Amino acid sequence: MSAVIDCKITNISELLHHWVARQVTQDAVIWLNETREQINSGANARVFFSTFSRVPRHTGKNQLELTTQDLKAASEMRLGWCFKHWSVDQAARTLLVLTLAQANSEKYLSALEKVFTAADVGELVALYQALPLLPYPKKFLKLATQGVRSNMTAVFNAVALLNPYPAEYFDTLAWNQMVLKALFVGSPLHLIQGLDLRANPELARMLIDYAHERRSANRVISAEIWPLVEQFADAAILDDLQRAIALPQPT
Repeated sequence: MSAVIDCKITNISELLHHWVARQVTQDAVIWLNETREQINSGANARVFFSTFSRVPRHTGKNQLELTTQDLKAASEMRLGWCFKHWSVDQAARTLLVLTLAQANSEKYLSALEKVFTAADVGELVALYQALPLLPYPKKFLKLATQGVRSNMTAVFNAVALLNPYPAEYFDTLAWNQMVLKALFVGSPLHLIQGLDLRANPELARMLIDYAHERRSANRVISAEIWPLVEQFADAAILDDLQRAIALPQPT
């Protein structure tokens, strides 16, 4: 029988707590539980902000150690949730965010907007990775697109890579801009969830322009653009693009 079944874990918060508790000290578990009780009891915003910031001091930043049973349980709770790259502190921070009162969508959004505004890079990464788990997902579109516009690659990647949120909620313009930016900052396209499903003619046109600009500047062209272009371009364009990608790449 799996550990998940033994623990009668039925929701994402319980699952995150199980993962964190398995890898931290007993003192850290006590601190986390007490903090969640404070938040549940309506602790003021300052308490939440300060504890959210202090999480790594108690949990450390080791990578989550997950079993096959963990992966199965998580995939059943949230389709597309990819967390194998998460650290313990990121899981704990997500748990605190999910502990905030959620009955009032506007209050919940307001509280998290304040956290996003004051967050450092590490905190932003945790927040953006947590997007697919948050209630009222459509209300976070503005924050998500702000993350895509960030000049910090780690923050951009937290939104764009291994995250089902953009594919599910971004409109075509925001989606296309995200894919194009991934190329410019050197992020691998294959880690963008829903890439094939969200392919579209306008993105194909943008990528063709990108390829020509890169070749004119004697710069590397990623072969990952090919599947996003081939279904929308005519034979002449595809032949031209294929030759450009096949040329020896600049060193």
